[in-house]
Amino acid sequence: MKIIAIGRNYTEHAKELDNPIPEKPVIFLKPDTAVLKDNRDFYYPDFSRNIHHEVEIVLRICKEGKHIGAKFAHTYYDAIGLGIDFTARDIQQQHKEKALPWELAKAFDGSAPVSELLPKETVGDVYDLTFRLDKNGETVQTGNTRDLLFSFEDILVFVSQYITLRKGDLIFTGTPAGVGPVSVGDLLEGFIGDRQLLRFYVK
Repeated sequence: MKIIAIGRNYTEHAKELDNPIPEKPVIFLKPDTAVLKDNRDFYYPDFSRNIHHEVEIVLRICKEGKHIGAKFAHTYYDAIGLGIDFTARDIQQQHKEKALPWELAKAFDGSAPVSELLPKETVGDVYDLTFRLDKNGETVQTGNTRDLLFSFEDILVFVSQYITLRKGDLIFTGTPAGVGPVSVGDLLEGFIGDRQLLRFYVK
């Protein structure tokens, strides 16, 4: 499986990082070694001094798709969960200044905690999902899928023009405003609505 992540998919997040609002989805990849499951703790890497949390709605692809048509795109994912796109912001900034790729800042081991995935039909309206991240009991990020710049279907149509989607792939659909640093000892808890799906420590 692979992780395809969408950057700058909420207007306020793009603004907070002083990035332009994209006209097309901005994508990057994470390898399978980035995945952290079962609420395992995240270990702060020694190559960064500024790891940021970015909470996101995650889709699970349920069948192979290439050049997916817009009217069929909703049939290509069957489950929804939460993920965190941990980002080494210091490394990312260094690479952006030199117009280099971001992979070292985004794709490192353990950089993609993923929650239990819920069957799509059990979550209600997928375009009215409120989700949030709490750090040490205080809410630091909150978003709603109604505010996506590019819908889930838009993302699948766009990505599948370039990259074949396969069963089990994960799509990180973008983070709302409020990203910020984590420190050793922090407790992170993620929710869709009132349902807690993520709970782990930074060590």
